[in-house]
Amino acid sequence: MLRTLIQNGRVIDPSQNVDRVTNLLIEEGRIAGIDVVTDGVDKVIDASGKLVVPGLIDLHVQIREPGFEEDETIESAACAALAGGFTSIAAISETNPPVDSAAAVTYLGRQASEADHCNVFPVACVSSGRQGEEMAEIGILNNAGAIAFSDGQRPVSNPELLRRALEYTLMFGRPVLNRPEMVELSRDGVMHDGTVSTVLGLAPMPAEAEDVMAARDIRICEATGGRLHLLAISCSGTVEILRRAKERGVGVSASICAYQFALTDEAMRGFDTNLKLNPPLRSRDHIDACIEALKDGTIDVIASGHAPRSSEKKMCAITEAPFGMVGLETALGLVSTHLVRPGHVDWPTVIGAMSTNAAKVLGIEKGTLQLGVDADVTIIDPERTWTVDKADFRSLSNNSPFVGTKLTGRAVETIVGGITKFRYDQG
Repeated sequence: MLRTLIQNGRVIDPSQNVDRVTNLLIEEGRIAGIDVVTDGVDKVIDASGKLVVPGLIDLHVQIREPGFEEDETIESAACAALAGGFTSIAAISETNPPVDSAAAVTYLGRQASEADHCNVFPVACVSSGRQGEEMAEIGILNNAGAIAFSDGQRPVSNPELLRRALEYTLMFGRPVLNRPEMVELSRDGVMHDGTVSTVLGLAPMPAEAEDVMAARDIRICEATGGRLHLLAISCSGTVEILRRAKERGVGVSASICAYQFALTDEAMRGFDTNLKLNPPLRSRDHIDACIEALKDGTIDVIASGHAPRSSEKKMCAITEAPFGMVGLETALGLVSTHLVRPGHVDWPTVIGAMSTNAAKVLGIEKGTLQLGVDADVTIIDPERTWTVDKADFRSLSNNSPFVGTKLTGRAVETIVGGITKFRYDQG
């Protein structure tokens, strides 16, 4: 029986309200106890000065295989996840063909199993071909292993389709992950609608494109009793609508991308195509509202919004470049640097948002250190200072605006099923 003792770390588990310096015991790939003192172990990990937390979970990862392997493969995304401290990722379809068939779900699962890195959970399409016209075969996709349903960056614009999807997925206890964006308002936009976009002469993406759609989605969710998760929210208006909905008991949750806390739309003055994002970088007032929403639980989850694009695709005019940036390997560092260290939120809130709450949204038995669960554990050094270097990326793409940026806080060991899959030994 393989036994590993992680000792002297600050163990944080929001699912059990645990936050203290103690030991964690792993036996045969499962959590065997907290506050354990024992001798007969095969391996000891000294976590002094570090955080020992449930493995981080990212519910917003674009997987580009099949069809766009030049951007990312399932294996490279899983490697990048481990380096970022993520033991589980939800793979949202941005592929060709889309994940709208049982064969596609099975393929994703098989590739992830052969890679044998982190846990990869398939998210299948809401609509056939991600076209927003006909509902996909949700029952078949569920049986094939899909844990949630989403059309990825394409919002479900058809309200009748969203209504039927929420009703149908309710039978299987699965959530619909939808991007709240009214494309008629944001079409051809490049950046946040504000003073900076006016000065730069770049087409705007108004906040109303998000909050108007969020209000519609929430109302349909309330009418159906379904499970709705709003992906990548970014606006104060959305926050207020979401807060009121939760007060009414609507079954809605929401996530925000880590990059939203690091920069404002002022950063667009450099015309860096790696900063062309959807949702875009917002102004300070929107960011402050989102921080308050994270603190009071209105926003449930922090995700990476990982959207890998090859360098060639970003080497063009900003108006022509695709949206997106890689995020798996920088998300934790950005959150530590821009949320925890300034005192906006504490580490238990962060771990809840990046692990426990994400598991609840997806309905998976992860995000906890309870006795008997799979030993998915992330060890974080909150004081580790490091510089983002694209040469160190495990992702195939390096479209990050944070290359060369110094961050504080990173995952130093990522354990999946009791086995160390990644260890950071530099510095």
